[in-house]
Amino acid sequence: MTIMKQSNVIKGWRGVPFSNVSISDAFWRPRLETIKNVTIGVCLDQCEKTNRIANFALAAGLVEGKYEGMYYNDSDVYKVLEGAAYSLMTDRDPKLEAEIDRIIGLIEAAQESDGYLSTYYTVEAPDLKWMDMEKHEMYNGGHLIEAAVAYYQATGKRTLLDVACRMADHYDSLFGPGKRHWAEGHEEIELALVKLYGATGEERYWKLALWLLEERGHGYGVGAIWDKADWGPAYCQDDVPVRDIREVKGHAVRAMYLYTAMADVVIASGNPEYLEALDRVWAHTVERNMYVTGGIGPSVHNEGFTHDYDLPNESAYCETCAAIAMAFWNHRMNLLHGDGKYADVVERELFNGALSGISLSGDRFFYVNPLASKGEHHRVEWFHTSCCPTNLVRFLPAIGQYTYAATADGITVNQYLSSETTVEVENAGKVLIAQSTTYPWNGHISVSISPEQVSEFTVRLRLPGWCRSYQVFAQDERVQGVEALAEKGYLVLKRHWAPGDTIELEMDIPVEVVRSRPEVKENRGRIAFQRGPVVYCLEQSSNTGLSYDDFAMNAHEPFVTEHREEMLGGVTVLRGKTAEGAPCELTPYYAWDNREAGFMQIWLREAEDRNLYR
Repeated sequence: MTIMKQSNVIKGWRGVPFSNVSISDAFWRPRLETIKNVTIGVCLDQCEKTNRIANFALAAGLVEGKYEGMYYNDSDVYKVLEGAAYSLMTDRDPKLEAEIDRIIGLIEAAQESDGYLSTYYTVEAPDLKWMDMEKHEMYNGGHLIEAAVAYYQATGKRTLLDVACRMADHYDSLFGPGKRHWAEGHEEIELALVKLYGATGEERYWKLALWLLEERGHGYGVGAIWDKADWGPAYCQDDVPVRDIREVKGHAVRAMYLYTAMADVVIASGNPEYLEALDRVWAHTVERNMYVTGGIGPSVHNEGFTHDYDLPNESAYCETCAAIAMAFWNHRMNLLHGDGKYADVVERELFNGALSGISLSGDRFFYVNPLASKGEHHRVEWFHTSCCPTNLVRFLPAIGQYTYAATADGITVNQYLSSETTVEVENAGKVLIAQSTTYPWNGHISVSISPEQVSEFTVRLRLPGWCRSYQVFAQDERVQGVEALAEKGYLVLKRHWAPGDTIELEMDIPVEVVRSRPEVKENRGRIAFQRGPVVYCLEQSSNTGLSYDDFAMNAHEPFVTEHREEMLGGVTVLRGKTAEGAPCELTPYYAWDNREAGFMQIWLREAEDRNLYR
């Protein structure tokens, strides 16, 4: 294997950590409070009830009993700890911190003397370690690493980080050049090792991540995945070397974690070798295999991909974890390329594909996110495989990381939400940047720029792909085209900035009619509606006079927008008429199934074509 050398080939943007971003946003702040006050506790309680936490005490020999659950259940505990750590970064809570410390004590006790840590194998099958690459040994370890780094950053406590380092050193002692081969059946360890390198400065961690990536596609895979004829190597992205990837295949979450890790290795190494593969598979994923909600993976059979343009609505799988992983990957692609199209995908996941996975109350969840339902699909409190609730717990508290980026020449605003941060800008020192907005319901964004002294640098404001018309003002003067270039999805303002300067961005945010590509046969003769970044649906709760799919919509019939603060946590609804003249109301897709049970549809029959494809 050729080890990538660190270089200055890649000079991407630097993300601003969410812990440095203060969020006061009317849309996001209540959701973050719900995660902190409700969801973290719900997930910890469920991990107790299902003995996910007790398994660590069992593996440590502190109690007697039998292992309960699946071999990957350790990962749910780690994800909740990571989310709790993120919450503690912004709001120190002694009671929560004490509970996390207690659980960390059990995890430390469960670790074996050589650094190995997987409670299932310690208790149930100690003689079968490292025999089946599908059994999530390193997947669990990856989530432990991410939790350990987060908790160390939040509290300065090293116990869990030391556990993670001992475990990673154990991996490094067994696997690598001249040692055993390994192609982990569920990717995650690769991106986690890069994160561990960032926390410790130990280069061997990112180099082990690179080695694990390079192991794929060479026939080394052994275990349940590879033995099943209807799954095989493509299911876990082990069919071709990663640098030769051209098409998205297999299990959706595993694929997204792989691409995220590839991007992380590019950033860590400075070497662009994986970029061509990432660019190819990004185009294939987004242009042919992504739903309007940002959801990916249409099939329940493999929790993943089938063939191009296979995007059914009612049977859409669209695992919540896959939408979250799409945000992870596209955030990295944005930093690498400095292109707004990747931040557009992050936004699509934030307001649609990922957010739909959690109820407004924060205690009920979707694993599967269809785009149509006759009324049988509902949120539940927990799942036998509960990766999605625990993933939401760590994803949503960290949304601030997607908001700003530092560039070689200034600051970029990637996502719009009321917030502020301080960015170090070359030749300008520290610059305080603050946003005020009621986005996504309104397209007005006010940005305050306050450098330490008058300085020239560049401020980039993302122009979302849905934006067709906008105006921008700086210091109450309209900025002309020559002063604000549109480049790679951004409005680029380079000028001298003084403390207290303001930018006002006004984006028109009309209701947009969306049509699929004709290759998507399920959507022929159908239309969907989007306003700004929010995809809308027609839910029975607001349309008791309509029956499922027994009406049509006229694309030219105007909607009236109305904001209702008392409804569904505060939403803007679309009021109009069906082609038959019946009143109808569309509500944001992310908020469906929070009221009475009933049908839901995103893609509605278009009046002109309603009989054309029957």
